Amino acid sequence: MTKPLRIAVMKFSHETVTFLPSDTTVDDFTYQGSPARGAALLAHEPRSYVGGFVKVAREFPDVELVGIESPLDSKRGTGSGWITNEAFETFVGRMVEELREQGPFDGAYLSLHGAMGVRGVPRPEAEIARRVREAIGPEARIAATFDPHGNEDEEFLRHADMAFTVKYYPHYDSYLQGERAARMLVRSLRGDYAPAHVTRKVPVISPTVLQWTGASPWMDLIQRALVWEAREPDTYVNVFFGFPWSDVPDVGITIQVLTNGKPDLAQSVAEDMAQFAWRQREALLNTAKVHSMAEGVRLAKQAVADGATPVVLADHSDRSGAATWLLREILAQNCADTLVATVMDEEAVDGLLARGVKPGDAVDMSIGGRFDESAGEPVRVQGTVLHVSEGLRRGAGQKWVAVRFGEGNVLVISPRLVQIIELSELRDRGLEPGDFKIIAIKSRVHFRRGFHDTGFAPTILLVEPDQPFLGTVRLEALPYQHVVLENYYPYGQPDFA
Repeated sequence: MTKPLRIAVMKFSHETVTFLPSDTTVDDFTYQGSPARGAALLAHEPRSYVGGFVKVAREFPDVELVGIESPLDSKRGTGSGWITNEAFETFVGRMVEELREQGPFDGAYLSLHGAMGVRGVPRPEAEIARRVREAIGPEARIAATFDPHGNEDEEFLRHADMAFTVKYYPHYDSYLQGERAARMLVRSLRGDYAPAHVTRKVPVISPTVLQWTGASPWMDLIQRALVWEAREPDTYVNVFFGFPWSDVPDVGITIQVLTNGKPDLAQSVAEDMAQFAWRQREALLNTAKVHSMAEGVRLAKQAVADGATPVVLADHSDRSGAATWLLREILAQNCADTLVATVMDEEAVDGLLARGVKPGDAVDMSIGGRFDESAGEPVRVQGTVLHVSEGLRRGAGQKWVAVRFGEGNVLVISPRLVQIIELSELRDRGLEPGDFKIIAIKSRVHFRRGFHDTGFAPTILLVEPDQPFLGTVRLEALPYQHVVLENYYPYGQPDFA
């Protein structure tokens, strides 16, 4: 007979763009379905971290999972800035209170991100682990899953026992990492796994658009981690790429290695991975060509003339969703058969819905901009409504308005920042991607899941504005207050031995 186990399941995940002017509040995490607890939390994201954890944990006999009240994703996605201290304290406080009320627990699972930025809390994920540890006691085990864009150092594993990080970008293996977390947590609780871990920081900072694991040397770095995992049973290697848009003290590349009671092995593997990343530092920062808006649109038109369509124009730098730089250039160069999906303008969407617009209605209005200087100025669009559809992501009542304009062009206006990742996200809303020669989107790398890895788009062009606004690959232009760029390659000469 095995000892019955009670495991608390929690989630608090946010990729915080701290340079955006708007804070992320309690209200941003509060909508229909969020916060979630009990069975609703356990059924959340069935194809991602929590889904993988729940599936495997339930395969073990005598394991009870308890869903602790947790906020789900912010309804503004990554298009929001610092999490307020009130929001952090509100939700973490509820978690801890419920842990104490429903305890005792043998273990806890945390679905986190790693790039959370909270006003007044330098390392939020580590602080969550510390408070959970206080609530469930020193003998319990804590396991967590992370996004590879986390900013982490050794502090998290001072309070938690295990961490499992997605390896691929796009993030194909989040379900797998949830499965790993469940399996290793149960094994640890039953005495079959004694976590020994080492964390190693590598002083390299890089824009996320350069971190695509479909190209070397990011691909090579992940392959090296996979080889270590294959050759050394019960060894797990996490590679945090880092998230430079969070102005927090633990940015940059982090290597974590977890072994079964073998600290020397963990140290050896961590050192090998860290030194490999350091040797590749120059190549890591030269994995993609980023064009100006004007040059990118010109190259897109040339690709159309050459028959290399459809073309994806990916504005990797837009972090609010409201940027109009690419739309303005598409109009200036008289592009045809172009889909722009999407420009964020909640005010415009609300205004159109209040008018009760329907297909065929005329539209003449200024769209986008206004958010901050990185979004540019509003752009006048004249056309007709193509359709109104349910939008993507979380929250209730979000609508998209598609407007036909110019020569076969369509602009989709959304109330929130949207990254188009899969072709189905367009098709399900009445837009057939194959009908367009150029598709202009807001995304760094995730779009490659639907447009590159499927073979759909033979031409992909990354663009950003001439000015080094938020989201730029020119990180030196950002107003960091908590990060000293000179401590990181390529902006300084850090001593890494």
